[in-house]
Amino acid sequence: MENNKKLISWKNPLLLLFGIGVSNIGDWIYLIALNLIILDMTKSVMAISILYVLKPLATLLTNLWAGSLIDRMNKRNLMVILDVLRGLLILLLPSISSLYLIFGIVFIVNMASSIFYPTSITYITKLIPKDMRLRFNALRSLVQSGGFLTGPAIAGLLFMIGTPKFAIYINALSFIISGILTACLPNLDELIVQNVKKEKLTFRLIKKDFTEVLRFSRKSSYVMTIYFLFNGLLVLTAGVDSLEAVFSKTVLHLSNTEYGILVSIAGAGIGIGAIINTFFSKQFQTSWLLGIGTIFVSIGYIIYSYSNTFSIAALGFFILSFSLSFANTGFDTFYQSNVNTNIMGRVGSIYGFVEAVLVISTTILIGLSTHFITVKISVITGSLMMLFLALLLGGFILRPSGDSYFRIIEYKLNSTD
Repeated sequence: MENNKKLISWKNPLLLLFGIGVSNIGDWIYLIALNLIILDMTKSVMAISILYVLKPLATLLTNLWAGSLIDRMNKRNLMVILDVLRGLLILLLPSISSLYLIFGIVFIVNMASSIFYPTSITYITKLIPKDMRLRFNALRSLVQSGGFLTGPAIAGLLFMIGTPKFAIYINALSFIISGILTACLPNLDELIVQNVKKEKLTFRLIKKDFTEVLRFSRKSSYVMTIYFLFNGLLVLTAGVDSLEAVFSKTVLHLSNTEYGILVSIAGAGIGIGAIINTFFSKQFQTSWLLGIGTIFVSIGYIIYSYSNTFSIAALGFFILSFSLSFANTGFDTFYQSNVNTNIMGRVGSIYGFVEAVLVISTTILIGLSTHFITVKISVITGSLMMLFLALLLGGFILRPSGDSYFRIIEYKLNSTD
């Protein structure tokens, strides 16, 4: 009887996880297949570079106003619309011969993805009971790492039995399936799109929401300090990761095969970390997941940055990816427990805009730094800055003023079994 109750309580979360998993695997298929299609069309590396720039540009264009829309719309319905829209747009790509039109569609798809992420976080927070959040976040990390591992493998299999265009069609189908699964989830918003009709999306409304987010940030200064320190560390990881291939080739002198194995080791680290996290989530405190997790992520990067051989680089990659699963689970649980769902969409979108600006700026600065110092020194500097932020984050977590925030989370997580 007790097992039946648990199975019923996990029905909707598992359905949501399955939908996330399907679209996540589809993302990897889409990325690899589209790279091959555009490279085949243009024979240009610059065209591929433009493809990667479109995602942060879409975030910059979308995130300042997306939160105002998200918090006033039915979250489940918006997720369904965005999934189906992405699926239908991607379905058009194989039949288009104009590169500019392909870029235009990819840009719109990326805009939809930029809206989807903060919408899904808000919906997840509403759907998942407080005592199940830590385990759900661990499972979500496992599903996402599964996409990282299986997505490229499935893409390779699809290329063997078909073409990159066939893989694109499969990706479009994955988004539509994800949308159908999401439509089967409960409707958690009493007020639906009528709210948008009552309050038109204007510059004045966006300005008002921006002020409200700043007011919330001042009122919840401890929460936002944790938020900025953790995301600042993620910004640095994005900057350092942009030199990953160059570092592997010019510093470690790895072959293409060895570099591929290195990336696979990172994927294995994420997967193993997520599996351990899932099975033992009840035994881990959120503060330890977040604090110790981020410190070991930075230690992994430092080992990688100082490495001179494949084996040492692989050890660093495994440690950082293994630890990232724990750090992400801890942060997601902390964020969901301390940011009200009524404003969560706006907080995620507005600060997501800031994060996108910082990612672009940091990536450019780290790239430019290689013209004045060596690639190895650039990667070491970025890794040491990560360690500084991780230790600072750990210090804030250990502060007496922060103890109450984490004790409340632990109480909610253990209030029911």
